[in-house]
Amino acid sequence: MQRDYPLEKVRNFGIIAHIDAGKTTTSERILFYTGMTHKIGEVHEGETVTDWMEQERERGITITAAAITCFWNPTYASKIPSPEGPKTDATLKHRFNIIDTPGHIDFTVEVKRSLRVLDGAVVVFDGVAGVEPQSETNWRYADEGQVPRICFINKLDRMGASFEKSYASILDRLNKSAVRMQIPVGLEEKFEAVIDLLKMKAYYFEGDKGIEVIEKEIPADYLEEAKKYRHELVERIVEQDDTLMTEYLEGKVASLEVLKSTLRKAVIANKIFPVFTGSALKNKGVQLVLDAVVEYLPSPLDMPPIKALDPKTGEPVARPPSDEAPFSALVFKLQSDPFVGQLAFFRVYSGTVEAGTYVYNSTTGNRERLSRIVRLQADKREEVKQVFAGEIAAAVGLKEAKTSHTLCDENSPVVLEAIKFADPVISLRIEPKTKADQEKMGYALKRLADEDPTFKIKSDVETGETVIMGMGELQLEIMVDRMKREFSVEANVGKPQVAYKETIQGEAEAEVKYIKQTGGRGQYGHVKVKVRPMQPLEEGAKIKKNIKRYDDFEFIDSIKGGVIPLEFIPAVEKGFKEGLERGVVAGYRLVNVSAELIFGSSHDVDSSEIAFKIAGSQAIQDAAKRARPVLLEPIMKVEVVTPEKFTGDVTGHLSSKRGEIQNVGERGLNKVIDAKVPLAEMFGYITTLRSMTEGRASFTMEFDHYEAVPPNVAAGIIESRK
Repeated sequence: MQRDYPLEKVRNFGIIAHIDAGKTTTSERILFYTGMTHKIGEVHEGETVTDWMEQERERGITITAAAITCFWNPTYASKIPSPEGPKTDATLKHRFNIIDTPGHIDFTVEVKRSLRVLDGAVVVFDGVAGVEPQSETNWRYADEGQVPRICFINKLDRMGASFEKSYASILDRLNKSAVRMQIPVGLEEKFEAVIDLLKMKAYYFEGDKGIEVIEKEIPADYLEEAKKYRHELVERIVEQDDTLMTEYLEGKVASLEVLKSTLRKAVIANKIFPVFTGSALKNKGVQLVLDAVVEYLPSPLDMPPIKALDPKTGEPVARPPSDEAPFSALVFKLQSDPFVGQLAFFRVYSGTVEAGTYVYNSTTGNRERLSRIVRLQADKREEVKQVFAGEIAAAVGLKEAKTSHTLCDENSPVVLEAIKFADPVISLRIEPKTKADQEKMGYALKRLADEDPTFKIKSDVETGETVIMGMGELQLEIMVDRMKREFSVEANVGKPQVAYKETIQGEAEAEVKYIKQTGGRGQYGHVKVKVRPMQPLEEGAKIKKNIKRYDDFEFIDSIKGGVIPLEFIPAVEKGFKEGLERGVVAGYRLVNVSAELIFGSSHDVDSSEIAFKIAGSQAIQDAAKRARPVLLEPIMKVEVVTPEKFTGDVTGHLSSKRGEIQNVGERGLNKVIDAKVPLAEMFGYITTLRSMTEGRASFTMEFDHYEAVPPNVAAGIIESRK
């Protein structure tokens, strides 16, 4: 079977933004203009294609990343001269695999994992607010993945919109390498067109839903401004090429095709971030953004071969984006489907895979049958027989596959780098309402945790209660709601709790001999451990063979002369981990601990794995108690937008909540207050904020870091745990 679209005509990109910047509205216009829908769905009417979950339509927010496939024929492609003669629609169309991601911070996991498998991104900004907190977080994720981006300043039709202020906020808060590709004609209710600075033409959007893109000359009162900004744009482009720069200094300006080609290379190399503008709601500018996706964002062929490891040798391996290379793919998302069961979304990096064949999961070491392959249109499915390199699809029938697992050819196995997710910062106690609910609740929670790696479940050892953990109150509220609607489980939930942690600030040693005689064979385990704070690994440093390093725990085996037999060392490590789980201050998990096994002894008859595990657990608890243990709490990055007259009240109130005011700036007619505040102080904050500001202020917050709890506050937390 042959691929229906050449790889150079494929674009895998995401649409990312802060909540309410118009991301889903932009996605709906894309579906309409590419012919995938015949009616534009509006967020405020609850009729969008990409926001298909009931909770999304009720709340008007995106909760889960939606994958859509569509096809685009560039607006002015027919005017591109070609030595082969006129081009047909079929030869011009590009396949877009798009992921519309959430903007709310509680669902930021969807953005992170989507960017891991995408080749590019369209970053949408609110033309009034400019760069907002989640814009910065998403931009940071894209930086981590070195994902090429184009920017779209949206909502220029709104009262208070300013292209220049929004553009300045991108330069100031995100990257100095952003550059204007367009400027608007008019603003707010007078916004009517955009000017393309490369082509030096104005574009108007006429007909039903702005479907006709009309090219006109630039209005006379905008001509000088356009010339000035074109000069800046051309300078930024020619700076990327020494030859072009030399010619430019000699007075020669490169052709439009050469400028575009040079700009494309710079965008793919993350050296330039082009900025476009418009209003998705008013149907202006979206088609030109789609043209820019074709012209400037990379195809899979433009990306370097994906880096992986050989699971047998641990040596690095590269897989080129080719159908001829061995098959390799990364599972980046699981989704429950009421009709087909669990869907596993995957990105194919190399090779091809057919429905009905077996694939090798190199993360688990097992083979699984990939019974069916589907392409997704949000919640609708299109079955396909085969997928090729550079494509995104979903598999039906993979029971063991989880997020971050690698699927590959068993004869040429590789392991792709896993996606790293943040630890949860908030928890809720949950209990089923009836015995029937109890049986279903465990299954429902497991399915939801499989879908969202930031959603965790654990049992409280002391009370036997079930605790669910996540990144924010809204995320947990949605999970409980989904449990009720999708799995018919009714549950009672407690109040949100902070996910505290513990750590140590000093060094200490402890020695434990676990000896138990029960009449028959006894138990004997003897270990001596030294604990200290775990130090960050220097870049490029190699880990020694006797050290095992995890995200927040380090195990060092310094036993000399075999005083503890090798077969018992893993049991000691397991005991250390169990001891850390219980904590020593208030029963919360100990993190960032380096535990060195420095001595011990064994008994020829009585020593066993269980004895060494218990000895290890007791020893690390004893050592941690002597190593200046402290309680840690999550500190949130908070942004409050408020009318100026309430600024003093808001800052004073945040300070009373142990908050640190970082900055007070301006956004339009409002003041923007940036602060760092402990999560424990932020529960129910929106109600207080609204009453304090006549309902006119709003706030967003996201996790920033963990910090030691002040002793007076820690005493109260410890007391409440007794």
